[in-house]
This record gives sequence, C-alpha cells and structure tokens, in this order.
Amino acid sequence: MTHYFDHNATTPLSPPAREAWLAAQADFWQNPSSLYRGAGAVKRRLEDAREAFGEIFGCEAERIIFNSGATEGCNTVLAHEARQAAPHARICLSAVEHSCVGSAAQKWFGATGVSKLLVDSSGRLDLEEALRVIGESRPTLVSVMAANNETGVLQPWRELAEFCRSEGLRFHCDAAQWVGKMPPEGLTGCDWVTVSAHKFGGPKGVGLLIIPADVTRPLALQAGGAQESGHRGGTEDFPGIAAMLAALETQASDGDARGRDGFEGALMAAVPGSRLLGAETPRLANTSMAVMPRHGNLKWLTRLDERGFAVSTGSACTAGRGNPSHTLAAMGLDPDDMGRVLRFSSGPATTSDEWLALAAALEDCWKALQGGNRSTTKVSLSNL
Repeated sequence: MTHYFDHNATTPLSPPAREAWLAAQADFWQNPSSLYRGAGAVKRRLEDAREAFGEIFGCEAERIIFNSGATEGCNTVLAHEARQAAPHARICLSAVEHSCVGSAAQKWFGATGVSKLLVDSSGRLDLEEALRVIGESRPTLVSVMAANNETGVLQPWRELAEFCRSEGLRFHCDAAQWVGKMPPEGLTGCDWVTVSAHKFGGPKGVGLLIIPADVTRPLALQAGGAQESGHRGGTEDFPGIAAMLAALETQASDGDARGRDGFEGALMAAVPGSRLLGAETPRLANTSMAVMPRHGNLKWLTRLDERGFAVSTGSACTAGRGNPSHTLAAMGLDPDDMGRVLRFSSGPATTSDEWLALAAALEDCWKALQGGNRSTTKVSLSNL
C-alpha cells in the first residue's frame, strides 16, 4: 500500500465529495441554464452552493464565480486587470508565485510590465521591502500567494492586502494551497482570490474565483456563453461544484505540525547533511522540503516508490521538464542543490507513525544509495 506524501500536488477525492458528486450526477445533471423544471432545480442548487461558499468565505454570493480551478482563475484575473489598465499596465508579484501566475503575467503584462518582489533564503517576502517597492511603482495589480506550493512557506498576504486597499491598488491572492489547510477568514479582504477543489479533497477541473464587488465588465476569457453573470462562459459543472462544497465543508484540518516536525528531526538524524528549506519561518503544517546530501532526487524518488512512499521533487507543474524551480532559485539555491530536493506533503488522514515510517524509508534509501545497492522492483514513473 502506498503512503501518499504528495497532497500539495493533488488530493484523493474525499468520501463526502464522492457522495455529493454521485448524487448530483444522478439527480441534478441537467443544464442549469435550460428553462424546464429539472434544469430549474439544478439552477436553484447551484445558487444555494454559491450562497454556501459566500458564507464560508464571508462575502456576498455574487462575488463567487465557478470555474475550472486556480490556473483559469489566475489567467482571468491578470487578463482583466491588464486590459483595464492598458497600455501602461504593470504588475508586482512575488518571485515564488506559481507558474500559472508568472506565465500569465508575462503574457498579459509583457516583460517590461512585470516587477518581482524578492524573497529571503527561507522563501518569505520581506514585507517592509515589498511595501516600499509597491508604493513606489504603483502597479495596476499586486499578486502574492497565501502559501507556497513547494516549501509551504506562508506569505504576509493580509498585510499586503490591507496596504493595497489603503493605496487604492488591486490585490490578488492565489489561495490554492491555503484553502482547506488554513482558516479562510480574511481572504475576502483581498480583491481577487483563486481556489482549486482538488487541493482539498474535491474533484479536479473545478474551482472558484472571488471577484471584487465593483467588477461589472465581463471577465470571460473565452467567447460564447453568458453563464456566471457573463464572467465565465460554459455550462456550469454542478456535480463538481457540489463535490467541491462537500469537500470544503467536511475537510478536516491538516492538524498541528507535530507529525511533520517529528519526521524532520528523525530525517536529520537518519540522513546526516540533509537540509530543510523554510524551516525557520511559518509554514503549512503538512509540508516539508529538504535538500538531500547526495544523489539526484529522482534516485531518491524511485527508491522511495519501491518502498511504498509517493513523494515529489517539487511542483508537479514543472516536474519532469528538466527546468530548475524558480521558487528555489529565488531562495538562492544553486542547480546542484535543486537537483537533490524532495518535497513531502501530507493530508488530514496522515498519521505521525506514517511520517516516522517515511523517515525510516529515507534512512533505508540512504544506506542503499551509499552502498550502491538498489531494489530490482520495476518502477513506473507515470504513477509517481
């Protein structure tokens, strides 16, 4: 049985989400935009779900727009703000944003319209310096994630949102890693918030975008369809939305960090020379990232997989491409260090014993790698 330690990449569908999806797919599968009675029942439940999300986040239901997830949401936000401010649009974003923000910034604002807010060696923004840069450059939009997908490091998004509000600047927070792991209170103090269901036990391909209350111009990136008040064309996936709501309403907290911290202590003792990233700054309780002392991360990953442990080399969106992590580069790691990084991210059901078993497996791998031994078990990288 595989011990799954890659929850920051995606999570298994939670039982409540699965039940909600099956029930909606069986009884409320009609198009909510159609005019007959069955479709009306779906439409009512869709709007009930919007109200429920508004209560969870503490905002008006009209600010909730359903979409396919954070990548679409981030592109929608950046495209809208760039169009609104053209031809002099500028954006400030942290140097450790997810690639869906960084790539969208290059596309919609151009190379000369993007300013990076630097982080320290732990991966956290220097708030004072960030506020200085934002205040001087007066960008159209500031985009800073709540929690980093690779290191788990928490960013000072509340302070940034408050500053931007006081300065009359728009602030976007990619909360894909925050929602479902940390309390949602305060997020609607941001102008824009992007969320993905599959990061907290919901299905893939569904998410939501919280928009500013004063946005009236249609946001839709694609032409055709007036769904979601003209902000997102395409038939709403009500079963997916119902499952996302069930997942978030029943999501157990990832708990305290004792399991993760116990693992990190055991790892340091078992594999001398290992180095933890971001350990000196606030992080998500479920995330640990380490630079191993020797051997490429794929060697570690495949040997752990042989022993029944699924882990990651970093962001799933860049894994396997051979590209260095921009997050780790921003933290000052050199390419050799980046090639020895492993990320471990747990879920609500992960136990302290599983964390310690992972440390023991790493010790076993270390001894095997040092001795030049390896298991003959065949590994399918497509399943990692």
